[in-house]
Amino acid sequence: MKILITGGCGFVGSNLAALFKQHLVDCEVYCLDNLSRRGSELNLNKILPLGVKFVHGDVRIKTDFDRIPQVDVVIDAAAEPSVLAGSQAGELEYLIDTNLNGTINTLYFAKKHQAAFIFLSTSRVYPYNTLSQINYQTKDKRFVLSKQQPFEGLSEKGIAENFPLAGLRSLYGATKLSSEYIIQEFAHNFGIPTVINRCGVLSGPYQMGKIDQGVIVLWMAKHFWNKSLSYIGYGGNGQQIRDVLHVKDLFRLVLWQIQHLEIHQGQIFNVGGGLENSVSLAELTDLCIQITGNTIPIGSSKENRPGDLPIYITDNSQITAFSQWKPEIHVSTLLEEVHDWFIQDQAFLQPILS
Repeated sequence: MKILITGGCGFVGSNLAALFKQHLVDCEVYCLDNLSRRGSELNLNKILPLGVKFVHGDVRIKTDFDRIPQVDVVIDAAAEPSVLAGSQAGELEYLIDTNLNGTINTLYFAKKHQAAFIFLSTSRVYPYNTLSQINYQTKDKRFVLSKQQPFEGLSEKGIAENFPLAGLRSLYGATKLSSEYIIQEFAHNFGIPTVINRCGVLSGPYQMGKIDQGVIVLWMAKHFWNKSLSYIGYGGNGQQIRDVLHVKDLFRLVLWQIQHLEIHQGQIFNVGGGLENSVSLAELTDLCIQITGNTIPIGSSKENRPGDLPIYITDNSQITAFSQWKPEIHVSTLLEEVHDWFIQDQAFLQPILS
C-alpha cells in the first residue's frame, strides 16, 4: 500500500507517517510539506530514518503533486490550523489558499489516481454563536453540560454530527467546512472513497503548542519552563472545558478506516477525546503541577474573547457505533509523554516553546 500525507511534517502528519511505518511493514509513505512551520524540521528528522519519503512541496501549488507517484490512499492533514487565522492583514489569502485550494489540489491528485481520501477536518465547522448558547453548569473546577439543551445534536455526551451548521464559525472553520462540501461532491461525482473526521483538540509529543493552537502542550511548556499563564474569560477561573485526543488514538482510527475502505461512502464523523478525556484549564494546571512539580503565576481576566467557547466536548457515539473505535490514552498519560519529550529535546524546544 502507498499512502500520501499532505502536511506530513506537521504535528499530526508526521506522527501518522511514523506510526504507519511502524505498524504496516510493507507500506510506502510519502509526506508532502513546505516546512513553513517552526519545528517541522524536527519532525522531518524523526520520520526520515523510518523510511518515509519526503517531497518538499506546497499543497497550494498543483504542479508540486506531479512529483508524487500513484498512491492508494491520500490523507489530507495540511492546514493553517489556527482558529484566529485570517484576522490579520495578509493572512486571509494564505488561509484560503492553504485550507481550501490546497484541499482541492489534493482532491485532484486523488481523483487522478482513484485513491481513497481521508480528510482531517475540525470541530470548528460548528458555528460558535450556536455553541455559545449551550446550557451548562459549574461543578468544582469545571463546567459541565446540562441535561436540557436548546438544540439537536447536543447532549450530556457532547456535540454530535447533527448539531446545527447554520451560523458563523470563523474564517478557519469556514475553509474547512467548504472543503467538506467539495470532498462530498468529488466522492459523489467521481466515485472516490472518502471519509471526513471532524477532530476536536489533538495533542501529544512533537506538537509546537501556541495559545491559539496546541494549548495542551503550551500549558505544560509554561509549567516546565516556569513561565506565567492566564485564565481568560468566563469568570477567569479556568473552568472552560475541552476534550483532548492523543494523536496515537487518531492513528488507530485512521488505520481502521484504511483497512475498511469498502464500507466508507463519504461519511462524516466527530472524532475527539470525548467526555472521559475532557479537562478544564484549572484541572490542566493541577495535572501540570503534579507532573513538573512547578507552580507558576496564573493571571485572571473575566472578559470573554471573541469566538471563544465555555465548553466543547465531542460525542463519539456515531464513530464508536460504526467502527468500535474509542480513545484509549488519558489526558494525564498524554501530559506525561509531553513532559518526557521536553526533557529529551530541551535544547531545541526551549527557544520555541518557553
